[in-house]
Parts: sequence; C-alpha cells; structure tokens
Amino acid sequence: MPGAEIWRGGVTPWQCDEMGHMNVRFYLAAANEGMANLAALMGMPRAFTPGASSTLLLREHHVRFLREARPGAGLVMTGGVLAMGESTATLLLLLFHATGEPAAAITTKVVHVTPRDMRPFPWTRAARETAPNLMIQAPDFALPRSISLDPVTTGASLKAADAFGLDRAATGAVTPVDCDVFGRMLPEQMLARIYASVGHILRGSQEAMLKAQPELEGRLGGAAVEYRVVYHAWPGAGERLEMRSGHKELTSKYRRVIHWLLDPTSGRPWASAEMVSLFLDLKERRALALPHSTLGSMGIEPIAALGL
Repeated sequence: MPGAEIWRGGVTPWQCDEMGHMNVRFYLAAANEGMANLAALMGMPRAFTPGASSTLLLREHHVRFLREARPGAGLVMTGGVLAMGESTATLLLLLFHATGEPAAAITTKVVHVTPRDMRPFPWTRAARETAPNLMIQAPDFALPRSISLDPVTTGASLKAADAFGLDRAATGAVTPVDCDVFGRMLPEQMLARIYASVGHILRGSQEAMLKAQPELEGRLGGAAVEYRVVYHAWPGAGERLEMRSGHKELTSKYRRVIHWLLDPTSGRPWASAEMVSLFLDLKERRALALPHSTLGSMGIEPIAALGL
C-alpha cells in the first residue's frame, strides 16, 4: 500500500444504498478525514479546526471506484503528495480493502488558504520541509480512464442549463449540518445531493429499460466507476441550491451524466460534476451490456456539447 496510512474504518449498513454497497458520498467523507491526517503529516495538525491559522481548500476531486465495498468490509486509506506548488498541491488518497485490493483512488487538488476569507498564500515552512518525504507516484489504477482531467473553464450557469434544456433534479438549501467548521458546505454533502436527486432524471429511462427487458425487474441497477467534480464556489448555511443534470453520452454498457449544482440567486455554479456509471445486474453483481433496441426505447438524447 503506497503512502502513509491516514484513515482506517469500515462499512456500516446505513452507509449503503439500494445497490447494496457503500454509497459514493461516504468515499468523500472518508477522504475528508484522511486529508486532515495527511495535513497533520505535512506539519498542519490543526488545519481543519476552528482555530486554524491556515487550511486546505478543495478545488477538484477525481475518483476511480474500483471494487465495491459492502456492509462489514474493512477499509484502509493511505495518502501522499503527487505535486506541490507555491500554494497548491495535488494529493492522492488510496482506499484499500482489508485484503489489500484497491477499493477507490481519490486525486484531490487543494489550495493552502486562510480559513475565513479563503485567500491563497505560500505553504508553511513545515509543509515545504515534510512534503518531500510524503511524495508518491500514482499507480495505474488511480489514473483517469474515462474522464479527462484537462483544465476547465466552466460553462455552467442557470442560463446555459435552460438553453440546453437540462432537467431540474434538485432544489433546496444548505443546512448547518451540511457545513464544516468554517461554515462551508462539505464536499460529501454536495455529492449526497447529486446522488439523492439523480433519480429524477433517470426514472423515465429506467422504466423504459424494464419495459423492454422485463426479465431485469428487481435486478437492474448501476454502479459509478469514475467521477470528477470541480468546485467553483462554496455555499454556506442558508444558501440555496438548484441541480440541473443531463446525459452527455449513452452506450450499451455505461452512461455519462453531467451535473451542475447552481446558485439560483446569481445563476452561477457552486460545483460541476461528471460521472460515468455502468449498468449493473444486482443479482449477479456484474456489469450489464444492454441491446441497442433497449437503448433506443429509453428516449434519451445525449448532449455532446455538455461539459463541466
């Protein structure tokens, strides 16, 4: 297991969803805890406490989901530094099953900032001195496979969502329990909103799929295999949210969906995400390949121009 151990835990039944495995949001929750321990190894043991003099602000997450984690599974996370700039860093967090099999790889881009006004400033001397001892290389299973990690200039906005005809998947507001000690919405809570509401854009196509293949009743599911989110701004308690989502690509084996988490007051994005998920046979616990006739019955017109 490359890197230093930064988190150890397991999967409880309440962390699992209707697919029978740990929900994607809890991978990011574990990553957030692991990042606090990695920051401590970098000489910043109080980086995520109310009295911190500096902290790490997330800019991006890229996640490869490699082997599902089911109730009772033991998990271990290791981590290290892939790259470091004057006030930025790319961190790698690797989640393993207790057997040693990789469960997920989470690449995280962060900025060293002041806690309250999020102003970037150079790393502390302690961080610069300890970082070389924490440098690691990304194993092949952590590298992007289906999602580009090219720099993003986002086109996400309420106006663009209307122009694309993106469905409204969620509306709501940030609550205090959604936020960290600095009053900013936690990344896993953003992902929780996406997961909890995605059924609004998938339900019709799922029903069409089951009508075309009734033998999949009770067996048809999905599994995320890769995910990228870019954080554009950080809502606090009381801020409003609106999620617009649409298909970018649909094949017999997977779907690629874009989610925009927007501020309905300004129309600007809080975050934008791209997720690739496989069709899954829940009984056999294996990927499905759907016939083209079933795909045609789903009534989905992918939007190739849709992006982060």
